[in-house]
Amino acid sequence: MTDKTTYKEAGVDIDTATEFVERIKASIKTTARKEVVSGIGGFGGLFRLNPAGYKNPVLVSSTDGVGTKLRIAQLLDKHDTIGIDLVAMSVNDVIVQGAEPLFFLDYLATGKIELEKSVKVIEGITEGCRQAGCTLLGGETAEMPGFYPPGEYDLAGFCVGVVESEKLITGSTISVNDRIIGLASSGLHSNGFSLARKVLLEKGKLGVNDKIAGLEKTVGLEMLEPTRIYVKTLLNLFKKFNIKGLVHITGGGFYDNVPRIIPQACRSVIKKGSWEIPPIFKVIQEIGNVEEKEMFRVFNMGIGMMIIVAEKESQAVLEYLELMGEKAYQIGFIEKKEDKQEQVCLSEE
Repeated sequence: MTDKTTYKEAGVDIDTATEFVERIKASIKTTARKEVVSGIGGFGGLFRLNPAGYKNPVLVSSTDGVGTKLRIAQLLDKHDTIGIDLVAMSVNDVIVQGAEPLFFLDYLATGKIELEKSVKVIEGITEGCRQAGCTLLGGETAEMPGFYPPGEYDLAGFCVGVVESEKLITGSTISVNDRIIGLASSGLHSNGFSLARKVLLEKGKLGVNDKIAGLEKTVGLEMLEPTRIYVKTLLNLFKKFNIKGLVHITGGGFYDNVPRIIPQACRSVIKKGSWEIPPIFKVIQEIGNVEEKEMFRVFNMGIGMMIIVAEKESQAVLEYLELMGEKAYQIGFIEKKEDKQEQVCLSEE
C-alpha cells in the first residue's frame, strides 16, 4: 500500500489558513458598521440594509484590482499599503455616483499563504476601509499551489454602496460655464504601472531602492505611495453643495475618464499649469520621452478626482475643500462642443 497523501503535501495548508483568519479578525472588527449582522468566518457576510431615510435607495457596486503595482510591493517586500490601494479603486468609483460605500469584500490568491505577508495585506485593506467608512464584510484567501510563482499573490476587491435615487450623480445636469475643480492625488495611485515600470525600471535601469534627483523618496516608495481615498471629503461636500458630476481619474487618465460623465454636447477645457504636477510624472515623462498627450491619457497627473459644479458655487466649494485639508484647484470649465472636437481639451491659457 502506498503512503497516504495529504492536502498539505499537495501544497495547501489548512492549518495556516485557519490561523490566518484568526490573526485578521481583530483588524477586520475595527471596520464594522452598525448594519453588520455577522462576523468573519461564515459562508457569507450579513449586512442589514436599513432603508430608514431612503424613499428609493439604489445600490451601487464596483470591482477592481491594483494591477502591476503589486510587482512593486513584491520587489520592495512591502505589503502594508497595497490593501489601501485595493479599497481605494472601488470606493472612489462608488462615491462618484453619489453613493456611500457600505461594505467591501476582498479576494487574495497566492501559491502558498505566507502568514506575516498576508496579514499585512489584509491590515492594509482594513485601513482602507476605515478611511472610506465601510466595513470589510468578508473575503476569500485562495491558496493555489503551482499556479502562482513563489512569493507572489494577486488581489481583487468588491464594494457595494447606497444612494437615494434622486441624489444619484449622473452628470446629466452639467452645462456650459460649469467649473471643474481638481483634488490632488498622492502620486501614481494604481494606474499606468506597466508604462511606469517600463520607463523607470527597464529604460531608466533604476532599482526600487535607488534615489534620483527630483524625488524625495526612493523610486520604489514613490511608486508604492497609497492611492487617496476621497469618500469622506465628498460625503461632506454632498451635504452642502449641488455636485453636478464627479470623475475618478484612473486608467485612461483625463482623455478616457472625463467623457464618461459629461454630456455629448459639452467638452471640458482643462487649463494646464493650474495645479501642481507631482515630480514622479515629470521624471517618467523625461526618462521615457513620453508625449504629453500620452501622459494625460495614462496617468492622473496629480489630479485624482474632478468635481464639476456651477460657476456660482465654485469658489465656495474650493474654500470648503481647503477647510477640510484638501489640496484643491480650479482646473477648468465646461464649454459647448463643436463638431469633430474632442470632449477633453488641454489648454495653455
